[in-house]
Amino acid sequence: MKFAVIQFPGSNCDLDMLHAIQDALGEEAAYVWHSEESLEGFDAVLLPGGFSYGDYLRTGAIAKFARIMPEVVRFAEEGKPVLGICNGFQILTESGLLPGALIRNNNLHFVCKTAPLKVENNKTMFTRLYDQAEEIQIPIAHGEGNYYCDETTLARLKEQEQIVFTYQDNPNGSVADIAGIVNERGNVLGMMPHPERAVEALVGGEDGLKLFQSILKTWKEVAQVAK
Repeated sequence: MKFAVIQFPGSNCDLDMLHAIQDALGEEAAYVWHSEESLEGFDAVLLPGGFSYGDYLRTGAIAKFARIMPEVVRFAEEGKPVLGICNGFQILTESGLLPGALIRNNNLHFVCKTAPLKVENNKTMFTRLYDQAEEIQIPIAHGEGNYYCDETTLARLKEQEQIVFTYQDNPNGSVADIAGIVNERGNVLGMMPHPERAVEALVGGEDGLKLFQSILKTWKEVAQVAK
């Protein structure tokens, strides 16, 4: 399986993402610069954390106009896995691939720590190797991670089981403690916590590895059926 790690000016978690795929998951990954216009040959897309375009205007607002983004949208529309983490989540909401928006943390401070999360839906291609309601420990590092949506959108997210992860101790004020959501089709996941920083026991834990292993397992099954 080959993963594309999209790089924007200001990305700073791209190396972490590449390491998680190549060294922890044992699969192929390559950087794709924001000015590229093709994702040919890739099986999954990863949008890493950081400060794309310096977070000017607002987080993710400029990145959505990058040349590579129409390809990311096409990729998502074809049902292939797209994962946006932290700034990547912000880019997904700005691009309309996920509902809602990410705003300033309610305490107006940057938060950096390990956060306990609850797996709210283990039936997605990203969470199938977790237990339902499993508590996992995943690092967070953000200043604008406060997920917001209106009441109608929130009701729809709950009804369609699109809320995938919630905070056990909400660090930023996110509505309904939301830490991560998927689109209606279930192939686009946006989350503020960093699973790519939790793939090795040596650096604090492996709870994030199951997320990438879930993607790989789903891809292998789909590829087997296609043969």
